[in-house]
Amino acid sequence: MDNKVNNNIPIVAKEYKLYFFLLVFCFALWGLLNNMNDTLVPAFAKIFMIKAVDSSLVQVAFYGAYAVLAMPAAFIIKKYSYRVGVLVGLGFYMVGAFGYVPAALLQNYNLFLVSIFVLACGLSVLETTCNPFVLSLGAQETSVRRLNFAQAFNPVGSIAGLFLAKYLILANLNPADLEARMAMPADELAAIRHTELFWICVPYIGLIFVAIILWLIFFKSKLNEKDARTAMTVPEAFKKLFSKPRYYCGVITQFFYVGVQVAVWTWTIKYIMTTEHIVEHEAVDYFIISMVLFIIFRYVCVYLMKYFVPAKMMAVFAIAGILCCFGTIYLPASASIWCLIAISGCMSLMFPTIYGIALRNLGPEVKFGAAGLIMAILGGAVVPPVMGWLVDTGALTFLISGFSIEEASIRTAYYFPIACFVIVLIYSLAFRNVKD
Repeated sequence: MDNKVNNNIPIVAKEYKLYFFLLVFCFALWGLLNNMNDTLVPAFAKIFMIKAVDSSLVQVAFYGAYAVLAMPAAFIIKKYSYRVGVLVGLGFYMVGAFGYVPAALLQNYNLFLVSIFVLACGLSVLETTCNPFVLSLGAQETSVRRLNFAQAFNPVGSIAGLFLAKYLILANLNPADLEARMAMPADELAAIRHTELFWICVPYIGLIFVAIILWLIFFKSKLNEKDARTAMTVPEAFKKLFSKPRYYCGVITQFFYVGVQVAVWTWTIKYIMTTEHIVEHEAVDYFIISMVLFIIFRYVCVYLMKYFVPAKMMAVFAIAGILCCFGTIYLPASASIWCLIAISGCMSLMFPTIYGIALRNLGPEVKFGAAGLIMAILGGAVVPPVMGWLVDTGALTFLISGFSIEEASIRTAYYFPIACFVIVLIYSLAFRNVKD
């Protein structure tokens, strides 16, 4: 089989470049918010003095919203247009972000979780809308490459989010640890929390203004030109979808892939803090390095897909991810940290590649197919708490020796990502001949 595929077909057709440019801003926005959300886990753990498994409820609220709103989003873009889907998604985001203000004033963790859920509902609608929209902006033969290219701007937003988190959120956390906070008078602790929660709100409220600009641009544009409506009913669409193993296996694989991505990034800062004995805003520097690596590999993979079948590339990267996880568990800190960072490079092509392979040639039911794959992002709500439980309980520490209980607990939690990478590997091999 010739692996030199689609070498001469443009990734984005000339007439759709403006649409593509506008959509790229949405990819960057939810990338920024996704990774700021990861840093809220250690921030809220310190501010509200809660356990790892409880602070991971941030990810449950965030990624759980994807399961709730993805299917309604599919109905919206089927009945109306992709453009309307973008407008609804940005609207939800603005409402959710504004909810951080009363949550901070009341110092209420549960209200933060509600606001995070509403904000993420907006991102769910955006992802359900924008991913298939990008697939439609050009030739079917280059759809996976096009989505990888668009998704490459997602981690650019992620880097911006990490810098915002580092300098606005984590840098403004009071250095007092749990023991010191427990000994504080109630009014002193409340004052510290007020300052910390204020700085959590700042970037989210600031981004509301960015969202307003994007909303106005999409409102005045005519991006619904490509939104071909069909007479296919919902039962017909799902019957066709679930008759395709490539699709429903893709949904399952996406669930575990998103789970491993969110879990690895959620616990990166805690891993670095535990192994290097540094504070949050210093540990986030390593997180930024991992995101830079993620971006570099995403662009490299987009280029290599001109010559190699995406599914086969993903199989190689899944194997590399498994090996990096073992290094993260067993190697000394000086090497294990770099293995942890390297996992991000291994994950770089997986989400858009699974997405593109699963949706290839679906036809008019692609909007509901997209919703199913976005609902699979629920994996980001399931896997991090499992790892949080492993961190809290040290249930797998018997598999490793030579480290403190705390360090062994965070290290052995990375057995769970290994299982997720194995599932990605199986999907890659099963559909290894699907070309872009």
